[in-house]
Amino acid sequence: MPRPKKCRKICGIPKCCQFGPVTAADNGEAVEMTYDEFETIRLIDYLDYNQEQCAQQMGVARTTVQAVYNEARKKLAKVLIEERALNIRGGNYVVCPRAESCSSKKGCRSSCDSPSLNY
Repeated sequence: MPRPKKCRKICGIPKCCQFGPVTAADNGEAVEMTYDEFETIRLIDYLDYNQEQCAQQMGVARTTVQAVYNEARKKLAKVLIEERALNIRGGNYVVCPRAESCSSKKGCRSSCDSPSLNY
């Protein structure tokens, strides 16, 4: 029996979860990206975390982050190259309870690092 998947910590649900081509019709089924895949893109590409920092923030192993990040990048490439729509939803995650009170554009990075925060 496989080991159950560990929930990945994310700093919040994105406000906009659907994206698509503006000038042309959608070219096929929408690509589905999970919230935890989105979080790896946000942390690594937008906030310049390395994979180790991202893994610590999300509460998973670096190898897990690497796999999730690689899958997310493939999906983004498919969206851009094939002019498809992107839907962000679902996944194996838990949202930081402090995310709502965070005023930083970086999300709840500083408050989530606290060891007292358990998921």
